[in-house]
Amino acid sequence: MPPLILASTSRYRRELLGRLGLDFDVARPDTDETPQPGEAPSKLAWRLAEAKAAAVAAQRPDAWVIGSDQVAEFDGRPIGKPGGRDGAIAQLGAMSGREVRFCTGLCVLRHGQAALSELDVTTVRFRELSAAEIERYVDAEQPYDCAGSFKSEGLGIALFEAVESRDPTALIGLPLIATARLLRRAGYALP
Repeated sequence: MPPLILASTSRYRRELLGRLGLDFDVARPDTDETPQPGEAPSKLAWRLAEAKAAAVAAQRPDAWVIGSDQVAEFDGRPIGKPGGRDGAIAQLGAMSGREVRFCTGLCVLRHGQAALSELDVTTVRFRELSAAEIERYVDAEQPYDCAGSFKSEGLGIALFEAVESRDPTALIGLPLIATARLLRRAGYALP
């Protein structure tokens, strides 16, 4: 089989892909992640996943490349990573009692071949959160590098009323059900 490369330096995506038991390398994609004017969060996630895969595939035409990107959508707009404690507290306070959609784009690509891609949408419904609960959570887990200011694979799950998803790993950053499906289509042997 050709080499497999994850076009991401996200430790979360690297850990998730490792669950599939395949050998893979990691490469940093050089892509501009600026949203286009009026671009919907779902379109942005899809476009960035394909752009990341294409950027790495152009440098490694011998390999299959996995690109993925996640965009959190709140009130119809993309929200980013909080960057620090104050940003995380503000994000969680705004989302208390509300729903947030997480659009995760996925692309498996080999240079010169048609892209294999999918989009996963996960909806998170936050319970009503007090200021004290938010501060305790942020101080305990420091989710500053996560869009939405939580880690669902950790203590962040306690912030939710419900999660609606086809794939629980999508919320962490790489939908493994879809990834396995696309890798099988690319010729990789998976269970």
